[in-house]
Amino acid sequence: MIDKSAFVHPTAIVEEGASIGANAHIGPFCIVGPHVEIGEGTVLKSHVVVNGHTKIGRDNEIYQFASIGEVNQDLKYAGEPTRVEIGDRNRIRESVTIHRGTVQGA
Repeated sequence: MIDKSAFVHPTAIVEEGASIGANAHIGPFCIVGPHVEIGEGTVLKSHVVVNGHTKIGRDNEIYQFASIGEVNQDLKYAGEPTRVEIGDRNRIRESVTIHRGTVQGA
């Protein structure tokens, strides 16, 4: 669901099932996957990818070419369900990657 006060650039892809909060801003060429929640007032600059089971809180700024919620790079990862949760009022700069976690003890 995309809140009516949110802005989604025409070149962005927001997949069915994603949730975009009030006054959020999804910039050019962003991709938001179907299991993603973007909180109120959060801004995705251009070319941001948010995928997987990912929840991003309110009033965050995520800069261009960041990748959040993709499968992790841990060789022990066996496909178990994992997620990313980012709280409120964070600034995630250019080209940062934040992968889903690995189950403890794996």
